[in-house]
Amino acid sequence: MPTIHPLSYVDSQSELSDDVVVGPFCNIEANVQIGPGCVLDSHVTIKSGTTLGSNNFMAQGVVLGGAPQDRKYHGEPTFLKIGNDNVFREYVTIHRATGEGSSTNVGNDNFLMATGHNVTLYDHITIANNTGISGHVTVEDLVTIGGMAGLHQFVRIGRVAMVGGFMRITRDIPPFMLVGGLDEEIRDINAIGLRRLGITPQSRMALHKACKLLFKSQLGLTNAMEIVRREVPMTPEVEVLLAFEERRTKGKNGRQDQK
Repeated sequence: MPTIHPLSYVDSQSELSDDVVVGPFCNIEANVQIGPGCVLDSHVTIKSGTTLGSNNFMAQGVVLGGAPQDRKYHGEPTFLKIGNDNVFREYVTIHRATGEGSSTNVGNDNFLMATGHNVTLYDHITIANNTGISGHVTVEDLVTIGGMAGLHQFVRIGRVAMVGGFMRITRDIPPFMLVGGLDEEIRDINAIGLRRLGITPQSRMALHKACKLLFKSQLGLTNAMEIVRREVPMTPEVEVLLAFEERRTKGKNGRQDQK
């Protein structure tokens, strides 16, 4: 049986795996599913329509699955789906989606200190405190976002990108790039992150050349992409970067594919 502190409330219509630990002053509503190995510290609220996989940790004051903070929401049934091995630090809030049957989705092995409705978070993401993530944002694998950043609706952050603190993000951030400054400037490749992932020096150099052509040369994007294809080695990372830029031209519907 789950270990449930006597000062917590767990609705009889929720489903908790046998080894779940629920600390004091927690509130778990009906139609919640919590997988094995999950731990709720204290004062954690999990609302109806939320599903958690295994080995997730929720620190004090976390609220998961509340109604979306969206004027378009009118009480339709929506969901929050969370994977495995995630850490939700103090007072993180993640809301369900807007749109009947829609889901906010969180993947696996994320470390969240700070998110919105209809958001899709992939895997191995780190998001620092006081980051604002608006509705319909997509964050791909292995992204790091600094504290106090604000992400506008419908933006997409490409894999292994690093977003500096205090940034206002109003447009898509290409994968593997380091972004900083008030003008959302692409500074260079995320060299440290790429080295940590074991990306070879040759592949990092190819990305660096592609970065200069695409974002520093003041060429039109279409022309720059053609030059990259002719002059830069087509490593897997460069191919991912080009595919991201091609998808970006299709507008929000082209960018917001679900994982």
